[in-house]
Amino acid sequence: MGSSEKESLSRRVEREIIVRREAQLEVQQAFQYYQEKSENLGFEFMRSLDAALQAIKRNPMAYRKIYKEARRFLLRKFPYALFYIAEDKR
Repeated sequence: MGSSEKESLSRRVEREIIVRREAQLEVQQAFQYYQEKSENLGFEFMRSLDAALQAIKRNPMAYRKIYKEARRFLLRKFPYALFYIAEDKR
């Protein structure tokens, strides 16, 4: 590994995702709604949500700012968006 690769690795910041209580409740309601609509659809929603959270964690600056520092990630296949602010760990 070259010195530039080591520097790049050392500059990576571990990100923590904090989900607000209101968002947790909305996710639970959406899961139940989709499960009632079709078997396993709720689980597909959760997989989509998990993939979105992992994508944000990997590269939070990749998604468009929509207001001041707030960014938005649109879920695929489901009419939901994740809104977040990327901050370094304190």
